[in-house]
Amino acid sequence: MKRIILTSLLCIVYLSSNAQEKKILNETVNKKRPNFLFILVDDQSPFDLKTYDAKSILETPNIDKLAKEGIVFDSARNMGAMNGAVCTPSRHMIMSGRTVWNLPRSAGYNKNINCPDSLQLQTIGAVFNRDGYKTMRTCKKGNSYAAANNQFSVIHDAVKRGGTEETGSAWHSKQVLNYLENREESKEVNPFFIYFGFSHPHDERNGTPELLAKYGATNHTDPSSLPPKNSKQPELQDNYLSAHPFFHGHKNLRDEERVIGVWKNRDEQTVRNELGREYACDENIDIQIGKVLKKLEEMNELDNTYIIYTSDHGIAIGRHGLMGKQNLYEHTSRVPFIVKGPKIKAGQRVKGNVYLLDILPTVCDLAGIDIPKTVQGVSFKPLLEGKRSIMRDVMYGVYCGGSKPGMRSVVKGDWKLIKYDLMEGTIRKTQLFNLAKNPNEYLQEHKKTGEMETNLANNPIYAEKLAEMEKLLLEQMIENNDPYRLWDQVD
Repeated sequence: MKRIILTSLLCIVYLSSNAQEKKILNETVNKKRPNFLFILVDDQSPFDLKTYDAKSILETPNIDKLAKEGIVFDSARNMGAMNGAVCTPSRHMIMSGRTVWNLPRSAGYNKNINCPDSLQLQTIGAVFNRDGYKTMRTCKKGNSYAAANNQFSVIHDAVKRGGTEETGSAWHSKQVLNYLENREESKEVNPFFIYFGFSHPHDERNGTPELLAKYGATNHTDPSSLPPKNSKQPELQDNYLSAHPFFHGHKNLRDEERVIGVWKNRDEQTVRNELGREYACDENIDIQIGKVLKKLEEMNELDNTYIIYTSDHGIAIGRHGLMGKQNLYEHTSRVPFIVKGPKIKAGQRVKGNVYLLDILPTVCDLAGIDIPKTVQGVSFKPLLEGKRSIMRDVMYGVYCGGSKPGMRSVVKGDWKLIKYDLMEGTIRKTQLFNLAKNPNEYLQEHKKTGEMETNLANNPIYAEKLAEMEKLLLEQMIENNDPYRLWDQVD
């Protein structure tokens, strides 16, 4: 009898101990800090993707899957640039969480006095390093925030815009895969922050031969001829024009005059071929993303990883008769923005109204890290939790890389204003769009028949709305430390 009682007591102790161990293990798993995979592509309009344009022929199954399993933002924007290399201030904003007129001089504005010293120590790599994360970065080299990039523990940066495994996007994915394999071999347990950047689809858009063939494109290099027609090429976008109605205000701008394969041409053959090259590079990026996601799944890390997919800015490629990123139309100021991760409800879509500069405060918030006091952006964690649909009522945009003061925009609700003060005052234009009725920002030159499918700035019916948006723009310029004023603005 005593033996039975003793055996029973031992069983109870064992079961109790085992249950306690399981409880501790479960608590440890539940408390495991999330990983981050931040994916940044170079020069991609959201409207390349089916997620934003159902008519697009571009195939990106991995990005599409991220969208279905996560949350899609319909209004995520690059705040703008004060120089022609739009990617430079954009990447400074991503890394630092600061607004466009409050960046280090390395962003391209030498008169800037609105930036704290040693800002690089408050950027993504440095902040996550200090909090115990393992940080790794691969991306293009140059036109970026070098001092912030150098804060990552593992760095493999290089410009890879070729059409082979070693010279193209596959090189960047290989760096991430090698890093993940090294983590496995060393049995690393600390969470990671991986900055997974690409050099494509930025020109030269030298895609792989098979993907170029898929989209009917060639790497055209003869300025005296046009690329061949091919029925596989993407159709022209709905807001395509053979020329912009007025000069964009930046003399000798590379993106508008010297891109190999395009130059100053805006004919249908050239634009469709260039779109084909863009799509070839886009799909290759998607293939490389798929490799990394598969590896994370094999490592049982995918479900505990926040994945953010975006671009440093959009791009025109024929829309509105433009080729580059030095404008403030939706195809260029907006960026694709998709987030998937732990506890994010699948299949969501929000307007958002976020800037790229909101990324740093958000990832800090998700990781439980104090947001640096130098940050001027906001965490959009409430959007990911389904508690809000937008973070801001008003969105401001600037391009000041050519003649000054340049271009400014403001968006509120369905309405958008763009103003141009260019070429020493010889070009002064105002555009007013209702984005609900005119999402493609059609101009008179598009010859659409809808009453609101045009620039409404000169329509007296909308004079009151125009005045409201003009006032709002000036308020945003003042709030964001814009050092310039347009011809008709009085503080």
